[in-house]
Amino acid sequence: MVEWAERLKKLPAYLFAELDEKKAKKIAEGVDVIDMGVGDPDLPTPTPIVEAMKKAVEKPEHHRYPTYNGMKAFREAVARWYKRRFNVELDPEKEVVALIGSKEGIAHLPFAFVEEKDVVLVPDPGYPVYHSATVLAGGQPYHVPLREELGFLPDLESVSKDVLERTKILFINYPNNPTAGMATKEAFSKIVELAKEYNFIVAHDAAYSEIYYEEPPISILEIPGAKDVAIEFHSLSKTFNMTGWRIGMAVGNPEILKGLLKVKTNIDSGVFQAVQEAAIFALDNEPELDRIRATYKRRIDIFVEGLRKAGIDVKPPKATFYIWFKVPKGYTSMEFANLALDKAGVLLTPGIGFGVYGEGYARAALCMPDERVEEAANRIASL
Repeated sequence: MVEWAERLKKLPAYLFAELDEKKAKKIAEGVDVIDMGVGDPDLPTPTPIVEAMKKAVEKPEHHRYPTYNGMKAFREAVARWYKRRFNVELDPEKEVVALIGSKEGIAHLPFAFVEEKDVVLVPDPGYPVYHSATVLAGGQPYHVPLREELGFLPDLESVSKDVLERTKILFINYPNNPTAGMATKEAFSKIVELAKEYNFIVAHDAAYSEIYYEEPPISILEIPGAKDVAIEFHSLSKTFNMTGWRIGMAVGNPEILKGLLKVKTNIDSGVFQAVQEAAIFALDNEPELDRIRATYKRRIDIFVEGLRKAGIDVKPPKATFYIWFKVPKGYTSMEFANLALDKAGVLLTPGIGFGVYGEGYARAALCMPDERVEEAANRIASL
């Protein structure tokens, strides 16, 4: 008999795999399902990036193992982009590492620094990988509430001194998935101060920083002294609709990156260089980014208007392509998500799937054409 390791048994079922199963079952029943579950952009990768990839993939020098930390040209492009976008200086040699998508880097970070009984602070509600990576590395996840009344910023004052003294890593994520909350310089400054006081790593997942509709989101590395304690994860997946390409980066504190890179050198063999070359073009030219933002903003307006007509309490997000809204009274988040799928054929993500503090909410990912967004809103309104 094959038996799973204890660390694997401790993991909950991966939320989005469960959603896929529910969706497949409904489709098999003949239901026209509108999938608002997973945040996978439906828009194609901009054509100029695809053309850059076509040229790069023909180059024989890319048909070999890549370097572990990424091509020098890619790391330099990341540094240029950070300087232009955030006015943050990065040393391409020591402060930039290429990733096989930011999820990979996030998942591997605890293996470099977390021992048994060490605490990792994870946002709740939050991206499930922060929790699962901690469990797989043998650490103890401690869920930090993200409350609406606090702007979905981490309620670190609720964390006891004893827990903070055992903390090795704090994961944060702004603009936030699933809540679409935004961070302020004041909030980031307090986090940096606390990390220095208790000597823990701050890992900021900034995958949605370029999907915004008002003020551009900030980088934690803009905060003075942040590089002493922090690294930032970034991805081209959401910014340029490159989810399947698997290319991202970690930047910031050199010693933290060194630990992450040591894990990576023992587990993977780097990012295909042709993909890195296409990513260089994307970072330097940012093709179609304004159009991508405009598309999501239009969808947000359509969906928010539809939900409000149904009397559902919802606020349009300032960033991301997610709508995080309170489910109607009388329902748990799972009950409402099941109702939406069973009666309306709309797949939503129940808030409880992102943590206990996600209860009472649902998330809709607007990764489908405008007419399907409108249809989904109308179906939900008819419940």
